[in-house]
Amino acid sequence: MTSSKRHAKIKEALRATGVASVRELAERLQVSQSTIRRDLTLLDRDGELLRTYGGAALPPRGAAENTADEEPFDVSAAHDRAMKEAMAERAAALVADESVVVLDIGTTTPLIARRLRGRPVTVVTSNVAVLDELRDDDTVRLVMLGGVLRRNYQSLVGSLTERALRQVSADMLFLSCTGVRANGHVVDDMAVEEPIKHAMIETADRVVLVASEAKFPGTGSLRLCSLSDIDVLVTTDGADPRALQLCRQAGGKVLTA
Repeated sequence: MTSSKRHAKIKEALRATGVASVRELAERLQVSQSTIRRDLTLLDRDGELLRTYGGAALPPRGAAENTADEEPFDVSAAHDRAMKEAMAERAAALVADESVVVLDIGTTTPLIARRLRGRPVTVVTSNVAVLDELRDDDTVRLVMLGGVLRRNYQSLVGSLTERALRQVSADMLFLSCTGVRANGHVVDDMAVEEPIKHAMIETADRVVLVASEAKFPGTGSLRLCSLSDIDVLVTTDGADPRALQLCRQAGGKVLTA
C-alpha cells in the first residue's frame, strides 16, 4: 500500500471515530506501528490531523472553516492602522538592548519589528511579515521558527513550530489575540494558531499583550490565558475599563497608546 493510500485511510478512520491509537490504525491498515507513527507525523506537520499521545485526532471542529473564512493578512493589516502604529511605538519602547524577544503572528507585531530595526536584539518569530521587516537588517539577530506556511495569514504553524519553541528561552513575548473578555480571559478564534501561542507564552519571562480597543471583547472561544498572566497590556483609549482594572489588580501594567 502506498503512503498516499495509507494517509487517505488514516483520515477516513479518524472521520469515522474522531480519535484512534497507533495500534488500532496499524491493525486496521495491516502495517507496522512505526510506519503509522511516521504517517501521523507527516499528516500532523501538514495540518491534516492532530498528533496525540499514542495516536491522533481530528482537528477541532471549525478549524478548517475558520481558516477558509479568515480575512487575508493585507486586508487585516489595513484596519485601525493608526492604532496599530501607536501601540507598536509603545511596545517597542519596552525592549531593552541585547534582549530576546518573541513576536507573535498578527498585523501589529511586524510594526513592532520595524521599530526594532538597527537594534542589538534577538527576534524569534513564526510571523513571515516580521521576516519581511527584518530580513536585510544586519544588527537584529532574527530566528525564524519552522512549520507549515499559512499563506493567507503569513504565519508558520504545526508541530515543528511547537517543537522549535520548546528550545527557546526569551525575555519578552509580544502576544496578539482576537478578543479580551470582561472576565479577563484572553481568547483567539483560530484553532491552528492557539497551540503556537500557548507555546510562546511558556517561553517568555514577561508577556506583553498588544490589543487595541477593538479586541474588547472582540471575538474568539479558544482561551489563551488570563489577564492575570499578563505582565504588560498595551492598548488604546477605548478599551473596556473593567478588563483593564482586572489586569491592574493582578499586578499587570496597562499602557495606553
